[in-house]
Amino acid sequence: MQKLSESLYQNKFNANTFRLSNGLTIIHQHLPATAVVVSDIWVSAGAIAEPAAWSGMAHFLEHMIFKGSPNVMVGEFDWLIESTGGVANAATSYDYAHFYVTTAVAHFERALSCLADILLRASIPDQEFMREREVVIEEISSSHNDPDFLGFQALCQNTYQCHPYRRSILGEKELLLEHTPNQMRCFHRTHYQPENMTVIVVGGIEQDQALALVNDNFSQFSAPSECPPITIEAEPPTLAVRRQELLLPRIEQARLLMAWICPGSESLSEAIALDLIALILTGGRSSGLVRELREERQLVTDIDCNLSLQKDSSMFSIGALLATEHIPMVEKIICDRLNQLQHKLIPEVEIKRAQRQLVNDYIFSTETPAQLASVYGFYNIVATAAHSALYPQIIGQLQPEQLQAIARRYLSPERYAVTVLKPNYYS
Repeated sequence: MQKLSESLYQNKFNANTFRLSNGLTIIHQHLPATAVVVSDIWVSAGAIAEPAAWSGMAHFLEHMIFKGSPNVMVGEFDWLIESTGGVANAATSYDYAHFYVTTAVAHFERALSCLADILLRASIPDQEFMREREVVIEEISSSHNDPDFLGFQALCQNTYQCHPYRRSILGEKELLLEHTPNQMRCFHRTHYQPENMTVIVVGGIEQDQALALVNDNFSQFSAPSECPPITIEAEPPTLAVRRQELLLPRIEQARLLMAWICPGSESLSEAIALDLIALILTGGRSSGLVRELREERQLVTDIDCNLSLQKDSSMFSIGALLATEHIPMVEKIICDRLNQLQHKLIPEVEIKRAQRQLVNDYIFSTETPAQLASVYGFYNIVATAAHSALYPQIIGQLQPEQLQAIARRYLSPERYAVTVLKPNYYS
């Protein structure tokens, strides 16, 4: 059997982390060989921070940030980035919102200044608020035409009974229509504060210059506000199989979706181990479930396993695309294989193959300044940025007995959520 190189798992955290007196975190890594700079600003203000009646506010605010500030006109930031050949975008999830820009070194100072201004001092004009709300509502309407979105959202609601992770990040149309610009300004002033923000700078800019620019541009924050209080209940353990069925008119094949609640960042090593188990189950034609269900028995046209790592409770899910009549058999086979994981050690050759693949995937995902900034930002939200460098080491040290213990703890074939999407031929 081929041995894995120990050096493959040795990964140093090459960035430097600083914390300013106002609570702002800065992460910098100098890459002298590149002529670009990436700045990625991560804010602990995702959907989880919303009061229940303000559902969708975090994602809506992401849109409104780009509508300018007292110093930056509507469209000015977009014009600046496009006219200098840069790229900018943003995203919102449950645990965070983040805003990033890639630009040539020569244009970075101006781009960062403009981005910081709209982030810290967003105007949220009433007229733009009303106009952009229609854009968000159209985004929600479009998502409701996507069976995969509907299935995943239904699965989240089935899996999480209490936690805000069960809500849609996009929000609901009825609630969005009730949101006001003042509520959004309150949400912004509450959460877009230095203690909730990480500014990442990666690329062809040296540390002293990067720190000086961030210090200059991220020192004047809006006066803090206070949103209505939120209560995040701990998600209770799943005690049985929770079933849910949806009939959809625009699908030709059924979907079988199964999910288990798993540890969040407080047990990062266990969560990463579940990432390895997911790959062993469905990571290629030779993996267990793909080989049996798709290649040999042809019961599914596609099957995938995924760990959604989150700050609180992560979600381990298995999804299959299949004919409706095969759903009971495929669900039973999946449960049988999970039962085997708990009573029979995974062969070492399968573990080694999956370890190599995951470590290589990690290496490929940290090649560019944008990739590095994204990895550092995500990990600094759910844990710390330095934890990102531990991923290869944790993966490489996992043994069959550890994987078996983790499967027993989290992947019960008797306690999970299952959502089935079936074609509705009569609608």
